[in-house]
Amino acid sequence: MQLDNVVAMLAMTAVTYLTRITGILIGHRLPVEGRARQALDALPIAVLTAVIAPAVTNGPAEMIAGAVTVLAVTRLPLIASIAIGTVTVVFCRSLMGLA
Repeated sequence: MQLDNVVAMLAMTAVTYLTRITGILIGHRLPVEGRARQALDALPIAVLTAVIAPAVTNGPAEMIAGAVTVLAVTRLPLIASIAIGTVTVVFCRSLMGLA
């Protein structure tokens, strides 16, 4: 492994850790009622949309997986929807010979 790759991975690890620990340390100061609560409740689905929306234009397997994920998120918890979308894209890619 090259040194610049190791440095990049360590930097990404540090940034990820810092963002998570910061959330834990200051999370109790966030408002938990009213409009702020509604915004925080909508945040996970907004992040999922931001990740999925650009990806569905990559090909037919991604479009199918995006549609399945949208259907799943209306009925299942968020983590289950993400898992179903991931499995769907892997399955579609393998069927289409893209994997």
